[in-house]
Amino acid sequence: MSSESTAQTFYDLKAELPGGSVYDFEQLRGKVVLVVNVASECGFTPQYKGLQALYDKYKDRGFVILGFPCNQFGGQEPGDDASIASSCELNHGVSFPLMKKSDVNGNNTNPVYKWLKNEKAGILGLTRIKWNFEKFLVDKNGNVVNRWASTTTPEAVSPYVEKLLSD
Repeated sequence: MSSESTAQTFYDLKAELPGGSVYDFEQLRGKVVLVVNVASECGFTPQYKGLQALYDKYKDRGFVILGFPCNQFGGQEPGDDASIASSCELNHGVSFPLMKKSDVNGNNTNPVYKWLKNEKAGILGLTRIKWNFEKFLVDKNGNVVNRWASTTTPEAVSPYVEKLLSD
């Protein structure tokens, strides 16, 4: 997608959905959003259940999770978009939006991840995504307010979501 050169705000971003349609981030205005790079065959894959529980808990209050399947870490997301969606739904009950499989690092980085990493660097100022299930939390105004490593569970993110939804 070519939104990278024009994306000034979170709401200028777009991401491709499986099947080729486009998810316009403008529809996220006023919502709290958690963006996660996901994989189906990773040691952190059980976090899908926690992410779904978090989504179920807060979705009616304006909370959205966006999953970005990625195969850049240990080849742990080898399937195509259809098999990823099927696996996530059947094995983990995932009902939050999953984007088209894409890269989060390197020359072909998804524009959403270019923007997120530019907004919120990780530990020691490093911008690259280190592994699957890294999380970015975006407030109701489109600001990236937190970034967590893969080891941070969805349950640990819950109080931050609660606070942003209450603000």
